[in-house]
Amino acid sequence: MIFTRTPFTAAMLALATIAAPLAMAAPAHAAINNQDPSAFINGLTDEGFAVLRGGDKVAAKAKFRTMLAQHFAVDAIGDRLIRRWKPTLKPEQLAAYKAAFPNYVIGLYADRLFEYANADVKVIRAQPAATGAAVVTQVTKKGQQPINAIWTLNKTPQGYKVSNLTVAGINLSLTQAADFDAYIQRNGFDKLVAFMKSKG
Repeated sequence: MIFTRTPFTAAMLALATIAAPLAMAAPAHAAINNQDPSAFINGLTDEGFAVLRGGDKVAAKAKFRTMLAQHFAVDAIGDRLIRRWKPTLKPEQLAAYKAAFPNYVIGLYADRLFEYANADVKVIRAQPAATGAAVVTQVTKKGQQPINAIWTLNKTPQGYKVSNLTVAGINLSLTQAADFDAYIQRNGFDKLVAFMKSKG
């Protein structure tokens, strides 16, 4: 996502919480419990930050791709960001966008996330929401003020999946959709996809 206005890379704290099979140097983790909202976010953040603390950026990006596919509502998020334009797109344009989207997210955030490898994430509370649940967390990095992040979770037949993140009051989906809209208006949809590919 373009996310140029996001002051903190928490979409990737989410992404640090993400994942494509790969042999990790870090110890094996227990399966993430995606049936309970609090346990789900605890598991995601624990696993994501363990990858970051391993220090291997190539391995981290591969792990994040797998976590993204497993634990995030990738298609729903991607569709939401181009909702305004989707009715005008050809099938091949939409397919190219969907293919570029996951790598774009990884490419944009993975390196930045290493700045937060030693941050702490604490679940404050979980509450029911219309389509699943909302989990409030607090992210603390030494020398900085704590930041609240609210994870929006959708309940699916396979368990909870992350569908949005609001960090320090900034709704990442709304921010990214506005950035995509502005880019498409200036350059066209195909140029957006080409830009995404260049960043992924």
